[in-house]
Amino acid sequence: MAVLLALMVVMVFANVVLRYGFNSGIPVSEEVSRWLFVWMTFLGAIVAVREHAHLGTDALIRRLPVWGKKMCLIVSHGLMLYATWLLLSGSWQQTLVNWDVRAPTSGASVAIFYFVGVVYGVSAIVFLFHDLWRALTGQLREDELVMVHESEEQADIDRINAEIAHRDANELIPQVGNGSDTRGS
Repeated sequence: MAVLLALMVVMVFANVVLRYGFNSGIPVSEEVSRWLFVWMTFLGAIVAVREHAHLGTDALIRRLPVWGKKMCLIVSHGLMLYATWLLLSGSWQQTLVNWDVRAPTSGASVAIFYFVGVVYGVSAIVFLFHDLWRALTGQLREDELVMVHESEEQADIDRINAEIAHRDANELIPQVGNGSDTRGS
C-alpha cells in the first residue's frame, strides 16, 4: 500500500508542477491516481477486517453476559457476510459489464477499477467466516467476543490488560515437575 500511496503522490505532485509551472501535465495522472486511491482504500479495508480495526460502538455489548456477546457477534457477522456478498456480487457484475470499456485517458479496462471490490469481497468473506467459525465452535475468549471498539486507545488498553492478565495467570501456575511452588518467592 505504501507503493500505491507513493506512486499516487508523485503523479499528482508532478502533474501540479507541470500544470502550473509549464502549462502542461500528465494526462493519465488524475485517472490513475484515482484508481490507486480506490485500490489503496479497499486493500486497507481488508487489513482492517483481518485485524478487527474498524471502529464501532461497544457500550452495550460490553455489558452483556457471554452468551449475549456471542449472539451479537454471530448476528453481526451474518449481517456483514450478507453485505459483503452484495458488494462482491455487484463488483463482479460491474467488472464483467465494464471489461471492454476503456478509460478515457489511459485506455485501460475500466474493469480494473471495479475488480478491487471482488478482491475485497473474497478476502473479507474468508476472514469473516473464520471469525464466525471460531465463535460458533467456542474458540474465542470472552474478551475476543467484542471485536469492535469505540476508540483505538481503548482497544490498546484492553489488549494490554488482557496480556497482563494472561501473564499473571501463567505466573500463578505452580512449577510442575520439580515439586516447588514459586508463588511465595
